[in-house]
Amino acid sequence: MFSFLPQPIIGYLSFFLYIFNTIFWLIPIVIFSIFKALIPLNVWQKIMSYAADLMASNWVATNTIIQKLFTRTKFNVTGLDNLSMNEWYLVLSNHQSWVDILVLQRLLHNKIPFLKFFLKKELIYVPLLGLAWWALDFPFMKRYSQSFLKKNPHLKGKDIETTRKACAKFKHKPVSIMNFLEGSRFSVEKHQQQASPFEYLLKPKAGGIAFILDAMGEHLTKIVNVTIHYPKNIPTFFDFISNKVEEINVTINVLTINKSLIGDYFNDDQFKQSFQEEINKMWIDKNTTLSDYHQRYQK
Repeated sequence: MFSFLPQPIIGYLSFFLYIFNTIFWLIPIVIFSIFKALIPLNVWQKIMSYAADLMASNWVATNTIIQKLFTRTKFNVTGLDNLSMNEWYLVLSNHQSWVDILVLQRLLHNKIPFLKFFLKKELIYVPLLGLAWWALDFPFMKRYSQSFLKKNPHLKGKDIETTRKACAKFKHKPVSIMNFLEGSRFSVEKHQQQASPFEYLLKPKAGGIAFILDAMGEHLTKIVNVTIHYPKNIPTFFDFISNKVEEINVTINVLTINKSLIGDYFNDDQFKQSFQEEINKMWIDKNTTLSDYHQRYQK
């Protein structure tokens, strides 16, 4: 509607509305988190969790409205038809820009349960946001390093046990857990430093996703494998909200999580090798998809 305005004006207007929208919905989320903490009854806490999720969903929906008001980005998407709000998903994606998160939230909103991220346990103490993440049932996990476990062997396996307890609430409530396997945004410099064998991707970090599957394997049922391609240069957040991104391609593949993907990655060498092979196969397919997109736009 307002995409005719000069791009810098669109960018600053959009940014202001994003900030206002975030604060507007963060307030009720924090309030629900306080109510949730004050009354430690399971039924009450479930009600507060659903209420907080609804507020977060409204936040994403309003962000999408802002995008549609100010930008004309064309989304070419395949694979959205195979999704459901009643499934437990692990969402994996390549990572190139902060725009990826906006793309994922926009396309997957009301297609799958609200996207949640595994967070380090220490982040629960971040002012306001820590409360909001807790109210939204973001799983907080505590990972012990191998050197720490050597000094404290009695704590071996406690990190998985703690994370399983944190995820127990998802047994009766569908959830989508989001993870960027590359662990960092793609850049030519990082690609060269890694000597990545994948032309358009950084090397996947299998350990983190193996930890999530080990902790939540009994709850998660499917993987939503998302491949995002920007036909021109990788955009910045401000590029996207300023109406500078003309087109985005997204391919979504839904895979079933089978028992071969669940095991003790850190202590079972055989499982570790087989798991890495499975992840590499997935990354080979993702790189092929990106290669096809690149070839199409070079013609």
